[in-house]
Amino acid sequence: MLLTRPATTRMYQNHTLDSARWDHFAPRNDDIVIATPYKSGTTWMQIIVMYLVFRDLHIRPVSELSPWFELRWADSLADLLKKVEAQQHRRFIKTHLPLDGLPYFEQVKYIVVGRDPRDVFMSMWHFYAGFEDALYEQVNSGWAGKPFPRCPEDIHAFWQGWIGQGWFEWEREGYPFWSNMRHVQTWWDFKHLPNILFVHFNDLLSNLEGEIQRIAEFLEIPLAPSFCSQVAEAATFRNVKAKAEQLGSSQGFFYKGTNGRWRSVLTDAELELYHATVARELSPDCARWLENGHHTTL
Repeated sequence: MLLTRPATTRMYQNHTLDSARWDHFAPRNDDIVIATPYKSGTTWMQIIVMYLVFRDLHIRPVSELSPWFELRWADSLADLLKKVEAQQHRRFIKTHLPLDGLPYFEQVKYIVVGRDPRDVFMSMWHFYAGFEDALYEQVNSGWAGKPFPRCPEDIHAFWQGWIGQGWFEWEREGYPFWSNMRHVQTWWDFKHLPNILFVHFNDLLSNLEGEIQRIAEFLEIPLAPSFCSQVAEAATFRNVKAKAEQLGSSQGFFYKGTNGRWRSVLTDAELELYHATVARELSPDCARWLENGHHTTL
């Protein structure tokens, strides 16, 4: 049965997320929400949207312009709301929430970025393995629930938890963060809605200029071919990584921007776990898109 309208049915609160923050969000008619699973091209998409919204290639601190709204240990809620209300430009806000934990607004444009879960895992391993003591302290500060655990020393130990265990009782993958596959499926169930656009990491790699044009059309931003080419050049993974510090991030945050590294890491038995999880969490069409991309298959 086709689900016609999203509804908020879950509360996501853990060491990092507090979905209740969105209860205080007052949307504007031209707002953009960049809604992605982690390590799937979130910052890359924020940068592309930044260039399109401002219609220039000036470097701005994208994490300040496009805050992660439900991040529990960032700005206080009062400061966050003050920041986004003060923004005079067209707002573009980041979320890592599944759609069942996020208020849905018909007047808001949502961009969902997907990536092969195995590539997400490899990128997350690199990110998680680099956590330092100060970050663990920050994540767990003020959180009374189960603390965020240290990264296992062995990538295969991390895989076992990530592919077969959830942080929330209704999730069964993504530990110790939150779901990856289920996250995408909650959005995929509403892919028929005209204000939700799906973009795949593979397509950004293989046809960046074409995808930028498609994003601009979705956002109803006029885009001359010459400027589209300039945006595509400025937004290549190589150039984004080189400008990471100016954008308010670090070069380490942007790892390789490549896919398929899992092929030399995951064993046959571990891939069997992957396929079992895919079959359990994803519809066949969503699974095909996540592994391959190509918006023409939507």
